[in-house]
Amino acid sequence: MKLKSRQMDPQTIIILILTGLLAGTLGGLVGIGGGIIIVPALIYFLGFSQWDAQGTSLALLMFPVGVLGVMQYYKQGHVHFGYVAFIAVGFLLGGYLGSKISLSIPQEHVKRFFAVFMILIALKMLFFDSKPLPPKATAEKLKSTP
Repeated sequence: MKLKSRQMDPQTIIILILTGLLAGTLGGLVGIGGGIIIVPALIYFLGFSQWDAQGTSLALLMFPVGVLGVMQYYKQGHVHFGYVAFIAVGFLLGGYLGSKISLSIPQEHVKRFFAVFMILIALKMLFFDSKPLPPKATAEKLKSTP
């Protein structure tokens, strides 16, 4: 199916840049961005369908948009590339399987699943997460893990 062409007027460009800025800032700050920021912004501000927004957000992940943020965390010793490699393998397979499933069910179901998932994660973080370890203890625990 051919994608609808979209107008790239100045207002759209500004919305896209602000969305990227917010997603990049939150990605660097707390490790979120694509699904939580970009997908809703594309849907509600630019009228994308759920699938168009998800596809566009996934395409963004293909490029090294986070390299500068990763460099800052790496310099401080907070990047564990051994873990990244295994997560990347799972992410690659999961992205393929998730997209196949998403495109095989009605778009409204995907949108509702996305909303419920975000609510459940927020509720867990607000009410059910245990007290985190102090930053120094967390870093030492990760360094001692083989």
